[in-house]
Amino acid sequence: MTDQSYPTAHRQPGLRNAPDREMIPRVLLRAMLALALASLAITTAAVVTGREPVGQPKAAEVVDTRTIALVGGGAKAVTVLDGEGAVLADMEHGGFITVVQNGLARERLKNGLPATLPVEVVRYANGRLELQDPATGWSVELGNFGADNTAAFERLLGI
Repeated sequence: MTDQSYPTAHRQPGLRNAPDREMIPRVLLRAMLALALASLAITTAAVVTGREPVGQPKAAEVVDTRTIALVGGGAKAVTVLDGEGAVLADMEHGGFITVVQNGLARERLKNGLPATLPVEVVRYANGRLELQDPATGWSVELGNFGADNTAAFERLLGI
């Protein structure tokens, strides 16, 4: 075999062979930098001008508050207790309620608190439903996860 039999042995169509060439096109790098700088400029302008946040729920009067405890029972199971400790539901597959309980348990673990402390489910006059943890200040807007998931808490609490 001679060198002439394989003149393009190490070259494949469509691939760059020069190791000194960048793999990310410069125009893409410049576009990413422009996006980052534009985001920074918009955020700075909002802070400097004192613009009110618009991505927050509207304030409303509290209509109803229920105290419950969410007790995890593995990856999918959850037990829901009322304020006095009576079992409201013992679910082998809690679905969205288990997801909320897992988030709550994680927040309490970070704060060194027991996972079984009570929480409050708050209904507002404008229809919002929120789960609040007074021990950590953590909260979740249940309506943000769709009507079916909000309905799971509503059915559970008889709201």
